[in-house]
Amino acid sequence: MTIKIKYKKYWRKTSLKQEGVGDFFLSHIEKIKPKNFLEIGIFHGVTSRNVCDLLFSIHGDNFKFTGIDLFLTESEISKDEHFPKIGFSNPLKTLYYKYIIRLEPYSIESVEKLLRKYKKNINIIKGNSNKILKEISLDDVDYVFLDGGHKYETVLSDLKNLEKVVENNGIILCDDYDLTYAPGVKKAIDEYVLLNNFNLKILKSRFAEITKNST
Repeated sequence: MTIKIKYKKYWRKTSLKQEGVGDFFLSHIEKIKPKNFLEIGIFHGVTSRNVCDLLFSIHGDNFKFTGIDLFLTESEISKDEHFPKIGFSNPLKTLYYKYIIRLEPYSIESVEKLLRKYKKNINIIKGNSNKILKEISLDDVDYVFLDGGHKYETVLSDLKNLEKVVENNGIILCDDYDLTYAPGVKKAIDEYVLLNNFNLKILKSRFAEITKNST
C-alpha cells in the first residue's frame, strides 16, 4: 500500500517550494524507507518536519532523525555560502513570528517547536557540519539529505565525512546540483563520486543521488 503524504510548508520558508519538488523528494524517501535519517542544513525546519511526518507514517516511533545547522543570524551568514534570505516578504508571517510566537523562524528553538511532536525521535545539533560529522556516529545512518553550505570546500568536506554512509549501502541525496550561481556544489559532487567510484544519478534536474557502486 502506497503512503501518500503531500509536502507541507507549515507557514515557513523552504527551498523545496517549487511545484512538485517537495512531493518528489518525499516520494524518493518513501521508496527507500530509511530508519535513521540525517539532514544537513535545516533552515526553517520545513523539510525536517515533512520527513518526520513521512517516517512516522512508515515506521511509527521506530525511526531516528538527526539535523545539523549553524542557526546563524542573517548578519552572520556568509554570502559565499549562497544562503537564502531568512526573513519573510509576507508581513503577516513577520508579525506572527515576531509578536505572536516571538521566535525567529531560523533558530534552533523555532525548529524544535515545529518538530516537538517527534521529540523522542529527533536530535537537532547546532554547529558546523564539517566539525559535527566527525564527532557523531554515522554507523546506522541510511539516508542523508545534504543541503548545507554551498561552497565547493564545504560540500566536498561534508561528502568526505559522509563516506561511511555510502560504504554501508546508505544514500546521500544532495540538493541544488543544478544551481548556476553556486557551481561549487556540482564540482564537489562530481569530483567526490569520481574519486570514490560511487554511482551518481541526477533526479528532477536538481537532486544528486550518491550510492555505492555494486560492481
